[in-house]
Amino acid sequence: MNIKDEITKRTDEINGIIETFLPKEEGYQKTVLEAMNYSVHAGGKRIRPMLMLETYRLFGGSEKVIEPFMAAMEMIHTYSLVHDDLPAMDNDMLRRGKPTTHAVYGEAMGILCGDALLNYAYETATLAFDKTNDVDVLAHKIPKAMKVLTTKAGIYGMVGGQTADVEAEKMGLSLDEDKLRFIIDEKTGALIESSMMIGGILAGASEEDILRIEKIANNVGVAFQIQDDILDVIGDEAILGKPIGSDERNEKPTYVVLHGLDASKEKVKSLTEEAVDILKGFEGDTSFLEEFLMYLVYREK
Repeated sequence: MNIKDEITKRTDEINGIIETFLPKEEGYQKTVLEAMNYSVHAGGKRIRPMLMLETYRLFGGSEKVIEPFMAAMEMIHTYSLVHDDLPAMDNDMLRRGKPTTHAVYGEAMGILCGDALLNYAYETATLAFDKTNDVDVLAHKIPKAMKVLTTKAGIYGMVGGQTADVEAEKMGLSLDEDKLRFIIDEKTGALIESSMMIGGILAGASEEDILRIEKIANNVGVAFQIQDDILDVIGDEAILGKPIGSDERNEKPTYVVLHGLDASKEKVKSLTEEAVDILKGFEGDTSFLEEFLMYLVYREK
């Protein structure tokens, strides 16, 4: 399997699905609709909807009920990036080589765009009720998936992790291990967990299997973030597209800063191997997911 070719093929499929759920740019609110679409179209490998779709398929899912949740997840992820880039947060003017949303539309519209994407994500997810006639899916699986989607994106998930991360910048290297792990778990891991869990839930996976999926996703989310910290130390600036060494210069508390490079690499290895081992325990074809998880963690950018 050529994993890069497979990812490209699936990304094209997912982009086509997401496109069908984006709003038309019309009416008195046209500007915010344009900003929303601009932000979603900014690029990316659609990691979270891809994990959701592949988990859904792993457990035998084949209906279109998954599609509104895939689009909703990408909207939530995108809104978080739009707000991260704002002057009050990271104050970034470029993302993936393109001007950030607030750089194009202004700070106020950047805030509104993020708000709109989050709200529209939930509107979009509810369209899943129109995609099936299965009573069990309508009465149980979709509501359960909605609960995971909303909780993992909120104060007990991504927003909670982002809050702790903002406050941690004031603490510098005095940040303790527990709070660092909380930040990684929630800021990075929560949406990955949500994506894979929703795929399993909608496909009818058992409670036990959902817990195993959550564990896989948590391991991957933590390993993904630690690898990001490693690349800030040893990455190639030309490949990364950004300067390296900024974490240490800014005294930003990361796993690498607190534990060193060798221990960080070993942590990435152990987390990833555990995740793949759990994944191999499921029936069905896990080959793409296995390679995809490895690709995500051991990426160069």
